[in-house]
Amino acid sequence: MTEVGDRLEVDIEAVAHGGICVGRYQGMVVFVRHALPGERVVAEVTEVRRAYLRADAVDVLSPSPDRVSAPCPYARPGACGGCDLQHVAAEAQREWKAAVLREQLARLSGLTDIEVRVEALPGGLLGWRSRVRYAVALDGRAGLLGHRSHEVVPIGQCLIAHPTLRELDVTAREWPDTDAVEVVASSGGDVTVTAVRGKAAHVVDGPARVRERAVGREWTIDAGTFWQGHPAAPDTYAEAVLELLGPRAGEHAWDLYGGAGLFAAALAPAVGPQGTVTLVEADAGAVADAKANLADLPNIRVIRAKVDAALRRGLRRPDLVVLDPPRSGAGAAVVRAVVAARPRAVAYVACDPAAFARDVRTFRDAGWRLALLRAWDSYPMTHHVECVGLLVHQ
Repeated sequence: MTEVGDRLEVDIEAVAHGGICVGRYQGMVVFVRHALPGERVVAEVTEVRRAYLRADAVDVLSPSPDRVSAPCPYARPGACGGCDLQHVAAEAQREWKAAVLREQLARLSGLTDIEVRVEALPGGLLGWRSRVRYAVALDGRAGLLGHRSHEVVPIGQCLIAHPTLRELDVTAREWPDTDAVEVVASSGGDVTVTAVRGKAAHVVDGPARVRERAVGREWTIDAGTFWQGHPAAPDTYAEAVLELLGPRAGEHAWDLYGGAGLFAAALAPAVGPQGTVTLVEADAGAVADAKANLADLPNIRVIRAKVDAALRRGLRRPDLVVLDPPRSGAGAAVVRAVVAARPRAVAYVACDPAAFARDVRTFRDAGWRLALLRAWDSYPMTHHVECVGLLVHQ
């Protein structure tokens, strides 16, 4: 019987969602981290389930040509769980993510003919991450969590963090009575360090509100308000949404899960003074930021509400919809409500391939189709990928 800690020789077959590869051992599926398709590895078992095993590749017997040396000393079995793909060459990372998108769409949406290509964002594989959340151990030292673990791994510097953030002393000092430390390096040049205890947050250094630049505007938002982690992401996604939707003067748009208003700000000039944009967001801080930053755009209405509740109460019928849900996806109820509103097009912004594919299935069951899909490697060195899909009625 296989146990945790056993070492097995496994032939790696394919990539899977979650930064892992699939292999088999004596007929049992093995999900292996730190491996690549085509490799034969020695895998140390980390978890035993009735139907499968989880393991880490601790020795590579037959390496893939796409294998490279991980630049980060913490990107190894048993250490930091943040980066899944530091052992993978840049182009192969993008193909890995494209393969996962294709597999999820085929398995969960029934789509086998969608062209998927993951594009690079400027800036390279390291130093891109403008927002980092460090966990704090019981001894008060900050670090990053291990894979599928609450264990805090001590680190020196995180190489995917923005260079300004790497200069901070977060991991060198002690943080008593603190659960986490959040650091931000904004595109407007602000640097903020925030200590978090439960639901309370206290700014330790830097401004409580930071400046960001996107869609030709300067934003001032709370340091804790959600903003994309890659500096190139906001403009890239907004441009893609406009390109796919093709907004026309006088149209009405919904911006659902609208956050601080990035997509609303891009849509408002496109629909013009006779058009309108309704932004729906549940988070009070993000709503306050949206109202403050969009005050010069009178054709935007900001509503604080959960999206499903707002749709149940009823909104003015849209011509266009932007769906930018959390990682868990919009869900069937929201998708059906959007379909019932009969927009001419929906742009779905997704950061999780599985949730996206499930929601695309709901659209398909309602007579809609995924007409176009664009995707970006917005989280280099990790398994995460961002995409924008255009959905239209059949």
